[in-house]
Amino acid sequence: MGALPVFRWCLAPDGYATYRQLRALGLRPGGQDVAAQLERPRRRRGPLVAFLYRIDPAKPVRPMTPAKWAALAKANRARRICPACRRDAGYVIPTSLGMCAPCAFPGPSQALRSV
Repeated sequence: MGALPVFRWCLAPDGYATYRQLRALGLRPGGQDVAAQLERPRRRRGPLVAFLYRIDPAKPVRPMTPAKWAALAKANRARRICPACRRDAGYVIPTSLGMCAPCAFPGPSQALRSV
């Protein structure tokens, strides 16, 4: 494969899109290679690079199957269970805490809850 065409940031010609732009259009690259790249210069580091795909050969996104929906629901449910108290927190446990807020910050309300 030869060198990729390089375009300045926001100056890509029509017919090219980033992965996120393809997803917003309901498309996926569909096995095609990167067609070009965008570069945004920065002062003290190397340029920011975004890869571009052609829109013409892009394929539609595959629909979610019932099995995929079930797997996603199971994964999200597991992220809501506090590893310390084993209760459903009602929200996704932050990875920065690693446990639900009452377990991470025990206080007077924790003592009342355990009675």
